[in-house]
Amino acid sequence: MTEKQIEKVNLLGFTLPKMEAFFISIGEKKFRGAQMIKWIHQQGITDFEQMTNLSKALREQLKQIAEVRPPRVTFEGDSVDGTRKWLVEVDGGSKVETVYIPDGDRGTLCVSSQVGCSLDCSFCSTGKQGFNKNLTAAEIIGQVFLAARSFGLPVKDSQKRLVTNVVMMGMGEPLLNFDSVIDAMSIMLEDQAYGLSKRRVTLSTSGVVPNLNKLAKVTDVALAISLHAPNDSLRNELVPINRKYPIATLFDSIRNYLSGLSENRRVTFEYTMLKGINDSDGLARELSELAKTIRCKINLIPFNPFPGTKYEVSSRNRIYAFQRILLSDGHVVTVRKTRGDDIDAACGQLAGQVADKTKRSSRYIRIEDVTECMREIPH
Repeated sequence: MTEKQIEKVNLLGFTLPKMEAFFISIGEKKFRGAQMIKWIHQQGITDFEQMTNLSKALREQLKQIAEVRPPRVTFEGDSVDGTRKWLVEVDGGSKVETVYIPDGDRGTLCVSSQVGCSLDCSFCSTGKQGFNKNLTAAEIIGQVFLAARSFGLPVKDSQKRLVTNVVMMGMGEPLLNFDSVIDAMSIMLEDQAYGLSKRRVTLSTSGVVPNLNKLAKVTDVALAISLHAPNDSLRNELVPINRKYPIATLFDSIRNYLSGLSENRRVTFEYTMLKGINDSDGLARELSELAKTIRCKINLIPFNPFPGTKYEVSSRNRIYAFQRILLSDGHVVTVRKTRGDDIDAACGQLAGQVADKTKRSSRYIRIEDVTECMREIPH
């Protein structure tokens, strides 16, 4: 077999235990795993030749069997508010989006987990494109790697690190790509890599209950739930997976997740404000009663329009009236700032470029406008 025929293993998505096992498998000591993790994720080095604490013989061996290959950036744009968006090409040629949102001393990176999404939430641009594939752990953590490198390393220096938080809220449903997402989050949390705390890594799910129960057994990262409605009849329309896992079932799963955490840990309910759909005073009171049954905070998200959508954003007055009802009942409620909408990087707008295997995208008018006419902002 020639060198070109050897399929090299991509070490970018290896957790520390998997990296240690890899080096043991090629006759090296376990500690080489930590060295490699540091070179890749703390120093941003992808060339084995530059890894100077590895022997020359080992570097030569690695060049034959392994690689460190991040996804390829095909577009990078900056918003007037400091938000930055990358369009990242993954294996197979499809593209996903990654967004960085600065806010004071916090810098949040919104990371994608799938090419497209199979859940088809009615108000989400990503869902309208259908689904192509799950991202590998290397393609998920590769988004963090690319962002960290774009802002400069070292990534663990708290005085210099601009990416302080990571949210699995980009394209896709993270719990439907369970193993790769867990591996990628493990690297985010790893002290030898990015060293983020569990409170600064958030997984957002629409409510895949079996995998949410599974999640509770392997991690305790922050949890966000795409709720968007306080009752099953409306949530069935907005978030179709609710038909399989209704609110009562979902809430039991959330309580199970929170049961192993300290009393001050809460779930975040994400609630996209849709004009005339879910923004009435009555629904605010219904949401308030529902939220009293669980440790939570509520994040109201102004809807961000995209081509072909039938929805409109609630007015500012309506959003704040909705918030006041919840606040008056003692809930912690925030209204998310709309960031990056001038580069289509706002919540719900992420589109990417999806080779749809579901054929869903053909049912929606003008969705191609999102993928073909992305506005390139000078940077």
